[in-house]
Amino acid sequence: MTIQIPRGTQDILPGEVEKWQWIEETAKKICRLYQYQEIRTPIFEQTELFQRGVGDTTDIVQKEMYSFQDRGGRDLTLRPEGTASIARSFTENKMFGSPNQPVKLYYLGPMFRYERPQSGRYRQFVQFGVEALGSMDPAIDAEVIALAMELYRNLGLKRLKLVLNSLGDRESRISHRNALIQHFQPRINEFCSDCQARLEKNPLRILDCKKDRDHELMGTAPSILNFLNEESTEYFQRVQQYLASMNIEFVVDPTLVRGLDYYNHTAFEIMSEAEGFGAITTLCGGGRYNGLVKEMGGPDTPGIGFALSIERLIQALEAESVSLDNDRTIDAYIIALGEKAKDYSVSLLEDLRREGFSVERDYMDRKLKAQFKAAERLGAHYAVIIGDDELTSGVVAIKNLATGEQQEVPVKKIQEVLSN
Repeated sequence: MTIQIPRGTQDILPGEVEKWQWIEETAKKICRLYQYQEIRTPIFEQTELFQRGVGDTTDIVQKEMYSFQDRGGRDLTLRPEGTASIARSFTENKMFGSPNQPVKLYYLGPMFRYERPQSGRYRQFVQFGVEALGSMDPAIDAEVIALAMELYRNLGLKRLKLVLNSLGDRESRISHRNALIQHFQPRINEFCSDCQARLEKNPLRILDCKKDRDHELMGTAPSILNFLNEESTEYFQRVQQYLASMNIEFVVDPTLVRGLDYYNHTAFEIMSEAEGFGAITTLCGGGRYNGLVKEMGGPDTPGIGFALSIERLIQALEAESVSLDNDRTIDAYIIALGEKAKDYSVSLLEDLRREGFSVERDYMDRKLKAQFKAAERLGAHYAVIIGDDELTSGVVAIKNLATGEQQEVPVKKIQEVLSN
């Protein structure tokens, strides 16, 4: 029986993986500009971390987590998202004591969710995200959003839509929560079982339900913006003011609800409006989570961040026909003719690589013509041709494969010629 790849996963092969590397390097470059430092957390954590951090009422915790017991009987879960792990690490490593505040971090790595695979969505997916912990300044909210938009701009995306909402502070959310319960309770039996369970626990999550999104009560549900107190209203206005000062366009959508329980105040999503991108348009989502670190046992620390899927990003780039930087060319291909030349090519190959040249040689004992074809397939700029007789004379031939121009070069000057 042939063993096949698990459902909802993918192999990223040579020729395709270079796109990923380009995106990842671009993301790291942007983070350096914004002074966000990389953090790497375990791929699996205690299950309780996500139950407490992500929220018991979320689809992630209720339906999508890959959880298991290890041989010691400990309940563990493959991480379904990055923020809870960051909050745990921030608390455990006492990063709140760092003199450099806020603590600005980014992460990049695989996440796991047991959901129905579809275009751009996998059970193992790669997520890039940033978190800024320690500041309650609305300017840091604007900076995090600006970083996400700048990443997309650097990658070449243009058909983007930034959507904002405010979930308010605790006082505002309690008022809105009570209004939502009064709104949905008389007809809650018309909603799915998940929504019925969420009515008392977290009625805000009802607004995020995919099954009942067309129900008439959804369109008439009380808006959180009508329940923001003065402090929450001012905070949201300042975030908008900062974004406008950066010339970042946005729209306010009071129905925007993030899928995790720990959000408050600013919530946002970045969507693709590219034609043919698909029914699910969200590329990136994030927001503020002021109570999460305290939930992890740390001090009451404000935070804000976002996360995006690299798979969805690649899909958006393809939808906008963005040409990805996929340069796989090499500097030179060494063609050796004769046993002495083949022996010499081994040391020459290593010498050139140590000097920073990308070079390759034949390992299949091909004929001259076949070696030239191999050089062309690899996109070599030059061919370094070595024969036994020429080697005895201390010279090699270097051919420019684009122009066909060829010159004889002393062995000692190969590196000099390739550099020039």
